[in-house]
Amino acid sequence: MSSGFFAVLDDISALMDDVASMSKIATKKTAGILGDDLAVNAEKATGFLSSREIPVLWAITKGSFLNKLIILPIAFLLSAYLPVAITVILILGGVYLAYEGAEKVYEFFFHPKEEGSPKDPIDIPEEELPGLEKKKIKQAIVTDFILSIEIVIIALSTVVNETLTIQIATVSVVALLATVGVYGIVALIVRMDDYGYRLINLNGEDDSFSDKVGKALVQALPIIIKTLSVVGTLALLLVSGGIFNHNIEFFHHLFPGLPTLLKDFILGLVVGVVALFLMKMVKMMFKRG
Repeated sequence: MSSGFFAVLDDISALMDDVASMSKIATKKTAGILGDDLAVNAEKATGFLSSREIPVLWAITKGSFLNKLIILPIAFLLSAYLPVAITVILILGGVYLAYEGAEKVYEFFFHPKEEGSPKDPIDIPEEELPGLEKKKIKQAIVTDFILSIEIVIIALSTVVNETLTIQIATVSVVALLATVGVYGIVALIVRMDDYGYRLINLNGEDDSFSDKVGKALVQALPIIIKTLSVVGTLALLLVSGGIFNHNIEFFHHLFPGLPTLLKDFILGLVVGVVALFLMKMVKMMFKRG
């Protein structure tokens, strides 16, 4: 009886080891999208009254959990009964990510944002704030849904040859870490300026240590948001290019002498530019019609 019990424990231990090692690999492969997810949500969680930032972020986090509860069972069913669909969804998602990356590059060069910060939330009439808040939360959850599909599919592609138990455990761990990790870091980022102001007002002394740290935190917030935006754009193009490079035979054998990172970036950018051009053509046709 005891030998059977220890055999079960040994099986569980072996399973957990497999899940841990596969989760590590899957997390590395999804790191690019996680970076973009972080950048997007840090941007969407700012611009509210200080008292509303955490409630808004919590609403987006709950939406992200719901997204993954919807996506995970569908992904596992497709993997079990229609595995070819995983590759198709992965490639289609790659096209969307490439499009998003190319659109950001296009906006940067041809439609740069005007100088100055967006309208301060305290200047917006109080009766308009709930509507604007709901709109921004909805946009963030929709974006998270698309990115979550890619995270789940890429994680699943790393364990597609493993048993169903390992697939479910590994992808679920990655999905949970993605939500907790991304939104936990976003929460710290959006509160940086508040922590900074508290340190500045901690004592009446000018140029004290807490004063310097507080000012550094306040000044660092917009820099971090901009940096994350740039990193997120590069991540979109690299991740999408990697998807095309590893899942489309023609691209995989194209320019074998190029470094993988450069090849992924070029593929992502080229496909993104083509997708952006086609999207703009479709929009123009609808406007004329």
